[in-house]
Amino acid sequence: MPLDPQVKVLMEQLAAAPGPKLHTLTPAEARRVTASMFRVPPERAEKVAKVEDRKIPGPAGEIPIRIYTPEGTGPFPVLVFFHGGGWVIMDLDSHDGPCRALTNKAGCVTVSVDYRLAPENKFPAGVEDCFAATKWVAAHAGELNADANRLAVGGDSAGGNLSAVISQLARDAGGPKIAFQLLIYPATEAELDTYSHKTFTDYFLTKDDIIYFWSHYLRSAADRKDPRIAPALAKSFKGLPPALIITAEFDPLRDEGEAYGEKLRAAGVPVTVTRYEGMIHGFFSMYEVLDKGKLAIDESAEALRKAFTESVPGIDTMSRGPSPKTR
Repeated sequence: MPLDPQVKVLMEQLAAAPGPKLHTLTPAEARRVTASMFRVPPERAEKVAKVEDRKIPGPAGEIPIRIYTPEGTGPFPVLVFFHGGGWVIMDLDSHDGPCRALTNKAGCVTVSVDYRLAPENKFPAGVEDCFAATKWVAAHAGELNADANRLAVGGDSAGGNLSAVISQLARDAGGPKIAFQLLIYPATEAELDTYSHKTFTDYFLTKDDIIYFWSHYLRSAADRKDPRIAPALAKSFKGLPPALIITAEFDPLRDEGEAYGEKLRAAGVPVTVTRYEGMIHGFFSMYEVLDKGKLAIDESAEALRKAFTESVPGIDTMSRGPSPKTR
């Protein structure tokens, strides 16, 4: 499939925009440049019943979180959300729009986690913060008007990576029990040697950007073999939560996300893999200008609703097809 017409226009606009390439900036500069790129202006932000910023205990100090609560009486199911940004950029504000949309459409409390970023805090700092936040949400669900028995994790890109990792850590630690994992174009490997990595080198997320992010996140080359970096290297995938994996056709991370779905499926984990044709990395967060971004949010919310409904005793009705569906 060719690039989606809306993506083509967006790419032309980005190419014409002045300014240095992201990978040439310091992390601090990159954060400033991208701070407003994905943020939905307050006047256009989707309304939810309640939004609260808090700080919770973490392994190296307090972790900022943002809690979104939908209309209704509760207790609600709960999604712990980890933002993307290559473990280096982005924050609570950059993903405020998708979190609001998921809260309303899935009818869940969403807890967005502002985990520590690299290179100031290299691996495994982000993993430790996200796991601590997930355990805190499970333990304090009552005060959030949430139900710890209907708890999901999710995120995009680096956040998808963290969601997959936290699902594995929770399984291995015997809890908290995670009902579902929403993996939006997740990074699941660190070798950068798939067909999509070699082919889609300059479609918003460039090869240079990927190298930039990994170089800031990793402590050494040996980290690439750690399953907390590359969840596809886990010894076992049995007993992991059901999953929805969303990929984009022109995304370097496409193949590793879809391969991770095959690993889950082979281990008997219910999984749906959806490839969005004509799309690029980041399209989920670009839902204001990309129609398929809206479709991806709708699919994610529908999957969450279904998972929360069926989370006790488990989900057994999601797709087990041999290949990703496309949209």
